[in-house]
Amino acid sequence: MARPKGGKNRRWTNEERLKYVHMYLNQGFSAKELLNDYGVPLGTLDGWVRRYQKGGEEALNPDKLHSGNSYSALYTSKSLSENEKLTLLVEKLQIENERLKKGYTVKGVGANKEFVTLKDLNSK
Repeated sequence: MARPKGGKNRRWTNEERLKYVHMYLNQGFSAKELLNDYGVPLGTLDGWVRRYQKGGEEALNPDKLHSGNSYSALYTSKSLSENEKLTLLVEKLQIENERLKKGYTVKGVGANKEFVTLKDLNSK
């Protein structure tokens, strides 16, 4: 059952996530029961259970789920050590190298980013 078009995604607190994971793992609730009684989607519950089993309670913390773009630190005023800057730069260059091996490059930045095949680029 999908949400209505344009509707907001459901936000779960860390306490709610932990409660439903414990209900599923320790109290013998089935995933179907949690879906019907509490509205917890099966895929969502499955993801929570896997994260909980892998990393404990801390893994369910919603603040830690999305780390963001790590390469943006190269261009912002964040204070990075020289070693961290070099590591990020090497990773970025490795990605660019893989793109070139596959035959395309990136033209533009941000919303204007465009992937151009090298064949098209050389024929102009």
